[in-house]
Amino acid sequence: MSSSPQSQSVPILMAEDDEDDRLLTQEAFVESSLINPLHFVEDGEELLDYLHQRGRYTDATQSPRPGLILLDLNMPKKDGREALIEIKADKSLRHIPVVVMTTSKAEEDVVRSYSLGVSSFIIKPITFEQLVEVIQGLGRYWFEIVTLPSGES
Repeated sequence: MSSSPQSQSVPILMAEDDEDDRLLTQEAFVESSLINPLHFVEDGEELLDYLHQRGRYTDATQSPRPGLILLDLNMPKKDGREALIEIKADKSLRHIPVVVMTTSKAEEDVVRSYSLGVSSFIIKPITFEQLVEVIQGLGRYWFEIVTLPSGES
């Protein structure tokens, strides 16, 4: 997959509590030749700390404002649903596209996520090959087809 100049500069933040899922996603990015900087947080509280540059996320060079958030719904402390509500209620954050990537197949999660403002809802693929296909599709769509807002708020 070729990467556009925009894709090289757009950091992606993934909120995912499962270490295996984080590692597989990282490997899928490499396999997909998606060179965007990929950052991870493990729960909704860390996600909001990262986005507000609090705690260990105060260094903007280490924790840059993401151009895309990949959000798991089922996380400890503060789940993805609660974090999504806060993100979309915050004027400085609501413009960041959020893509839900979750194991939940519940129709109520799909409907609620879209009503709360997610850009896409993806049920996590079962195989690594399927994950690579999803990441390639995300890369093509978000970094080659659409125009994202600048990181400025």
